[in-house]
Amino acid sequence: MSPTLGVCEGDACMRNTCIPIWELVSFHRLGMNESRLLDNYPTLTATDLANASAYAAAFPDESDIAIRKNDED
Repeated sequence: MSPTLGVCEGDACMRNTCIPIWELVSFHRLGMNESRLLDNYPTLTATDLANASAYAAAFPDESDIAIRKNDED
């Protein structure tokens, strides 16, 4: 499945969940590996993480802005 737009306060989220792409990107940047991400998000699959990574690569500014905004809040 590919990311779903507009489900979680306008952020791109995974498969109609409230798991925003930027959150997965942020945890990955902090060193969380795929296995740990899947443990923490049991509704996601390895394919979902690959899709999140591809989406983030296609729209890098989107994740960066959301991560900065979240850090400020």
